[in-house]
Amino acid sequence: MDWGTDLWDQYDIIEKHTLSGLDLVEKYVKFVKERTEIEQNYAKQLRNLSKKYYPKRGSKDETECRVSSFQSFTEILNEMNDYAGQRELVAEDMMMNICIELTKYLQELKQERKTYLLEAKKAQQTLEVSYKQLDSSKKRFEREWREAERSAAYAEKTDQDINATKADVGKAKQQAHMRSRIAEECKNDYAAQLQKCNKEQNQFYFNDMPVIFNKLQDMDERRGQRLADGYVLFSDTEKHVMPIIDKCLEGIHKAGCNVNQRNDSLALVEQHKSGFERPGDIEFEDYSQGINRTSSDSSLSTPKGPLELLGKNRNKKSWLLKKSKPTVTEDFGHLPPEQRRKRLQKKRDEIAKELQKEVDQSEALEKMRDVYEKNPQMGDPASLAPQNSQTAQNIERLRGELAKYETWVAEAGVRGSRLQQRSQSFNNNGAHDVYSPDGAQSDEGTPDHSQAIYAEFDDDFEEEEEEEVEEEEPTVAIGNCTAMYNFPGASEGTISMQEGEVLDVVEEDKGDGWTRVRRTNGDEGYIPTSYVSIALNK
Repeated sequence: MDWGTDLWDQYDIIEKHTLSGLDLVEKYVKFVKERTEIEQNYAKQLRNLSKKYYPKRGSKDETECRVSSFQSFTEILNEMNDYAGQRELVAEDMMMNICIELTKYLQELKQERKTYLLEAKKAQQTLEVSYKQLDSSKKRFEREWREAERSAAYAEKTDQDINATKADVGKAKQQAHMRSRIAEECKNDYAAQLQKCNKEQNQFYFNDMPVIFNKLQDMDERRGQRLADGYVLFSDTEKHVMPIIDKCLEGIHKAGCNVNQRNDSLALVEQHKSGFERPGDIEFEDYSQGINRTSSDSSLSTPKGPLELLGKNRNKKSWLLKKSKPTVTEDFGHLPPEQRRKRLQKKRDEIAKELQKEVDQSEALEKMRDVYEKNPQMGDPASLAPQNSQTAQNIERLRGELAKYETWVAEAGVRGSRLQQRSQSFNNNGAHDVYSPDGAQSDEGTPDHSQAIYAEFDDDFEEEEEEEVEEEEPTVAIGNCTAMYNFPGASEGTISMQEGEVLDVVEEDKGDGWTRVRRTNGDEGYIPTSYVSIALNK
């Protein structure tokens, strides 16, 4: 399958798709660029952090750096600095291999796409010129043929007029002959122009545009593959530095394992051991026997206290304390039938989900009100009235919108089988809507969400179905049409036709490019308006 064959009439779709593809490449380049900026800032902050905590030479803590825990911390700072270097390498590789390369490639793709679109535009202009020439020759042929008919009629009238002279009769016949000859030339010119236009039209639809579309397809596929390679490179760049990052992390782990607190304690003892003997006991001095001033050094000398022996630095702090588009309508009437049905169903489902949220909220408020009524000390039930009122209004509004969209879905000729199954299951289970018309909560158990949303419309749908069975009659044809081209009718809601086939027109084109028709056997469906020649009843 290729664009030139299967999407020959989807120029706008192809143009939009290729543009969105280029936008995705540009978006990815911006994403990677921002990622590189984050990596660069991260690496810079890591380097500054390591530098901030790295021990300075000549500092008061230089002697403390001899212990294993401080040495391990220094090793951790070194490894973090190396880790920051790897993050910078990731940023550099991503910038060079992804951002710069994809930016260059993106510019090439934009220029290539522009060239193909210009070729398509040129071919379109050539075909439009041919259409205009065909229309001009057709109008000229029509005008000259009418003049020839009038001249022939005048010549015949003059010939039968007994009062007309021979000269008048000859002149009239000569004029009629000249007009007839001119009309014949115009006819031949019109036939030649028609043949030329058909040839150029076939060239446009079967050769020029398919070739351009296939080129765009090839360009888009190359763009997708190159973008995929960029995705893989995004991961490979990270994997490339993983071995070195693992070594950094292993170094940090090793630094933690190298801490030997026992040896550090022994080193501290060896470094700060004073060597003084502990003071002896103080002797008792008996003043009742008289004061003996001659006492031993051990009894009279001032002992050295523990703070004097150990506390030269007692006041020092410990190191541990630190395009032209159609007018969009609410019922999507500007879209073809199948697209309109899908859009209506999608909108209906969105409203249904929103309605269910409001229903759940209303149920929660009702439960809260019941709790307040049973336990007044927990809150005032009247304080919930504004929220209940607002929720009820929202539910009423959403139900109205849901009913409106259900009506439009029914008018589109498709009532979802899923809705009927849900309604049937809902009715068979004997469940009711979560809320009664006055907004009160039902005594029944909480039903399924889809049942709660669609329950109130079941009766209306059943009545409509009964009326359709009783009153459905074939739509009166308002004209007929003849197929100028073959149409496969592969999409849902369409009908196939063969060139030359005559069909009844049931519904005119409402501006979306589709006309509803019916065969003699009763089959109905939509066909492209531009594929048929239509003659409406007067």
